Amino acid sequence: MRAIPAVLDPDVVTEIDRRLAGVAREHDVEIPWAIESGSRAWGFPSPDSDYDCRFVFVRPRERYLSLWPERDVIETPLDAVFDVNGWDLAKSVRLIAKGNATAVEWLRSPIVYTGDPAFRDGLLDLADRIVERGSIGRHYLHVARQQRAGARSLKRFFYVLRPAAALRWLEVHPAQAVPPMDLPTLIDEGDVADHVRTAVHDLIALKAQTRELGSGTPPTILESFVTAQLERAEVYEHAAPERRADDVRAMADEYFLSLLR
Repeated sequence: MRAIPAVLDPDVVTEIDRRLAGVAREHDVEIPWAIESGSRAWGFPSPDSDYDCRFVFVRPRERYLSLWPERDVIETPLDAVFDVNGWDLAKSVRLIAKGNATAVEWLRSPIVYTGDPAFRDGLLDLADRIVERGSIGRHYLHVARQQRAGARSLKRFFYVLRPAAALRWLEVHPAQAVPPMDLPTLIDEGDVADHVRTAVHDLIALKAQTRELGSGTPPTILESFVTAQLERAEVYEHAAPERRADDVRAMADEYFLSLLR
């Protein structure tokens, strides 16, 4: 599986492919899932946005039986253009079991460098069965609060707006716990008012044309949308778990072992 938008720099994509192949060869791992994260996958890139490739890797089965586990992260050199690193399958499964929204988001990226759909669908199925809505909701609530507390700028506002849109998506999809990754889809599936949808898409278009948005003031319409969503999302702060921790760990173990077999 591969999903590369035409707007991505083909030379950069070629280098990412080269790095992924190098990781697989040098570390003797398989990479069943490699995607773009960051602003490009979130749906609001700037002309000078870097590339944030993230991947899940799987070692040969016998290396998971060692008394001295290997490091569960593989990184490649970081520079102004490339940020390419990945997590071991075991780390990814553990984080999903803990309700880590970042690990879940990787499975919903609209930009895929290389991927096995069956692998992705298996992890998504596991997430659907074990992820707590309360954990996901708290994650987005805390991210939005943290970003909102920093120096105000239109650029930073996107990092408030996306988690607020994710909280809206959770609100209107009460039976689901795995939101889409990108802001446009969150807005389109979030049943927001037309004036909010228009303001979001106008702001995205502005960011796509501007290298540095500066310290401008976010539209009042969107500030009000964010405030309302964060206020309603406070219910996640004390949301009780829906599943027993032992059951979650057992389902995560079952998935992990079945894949290694």
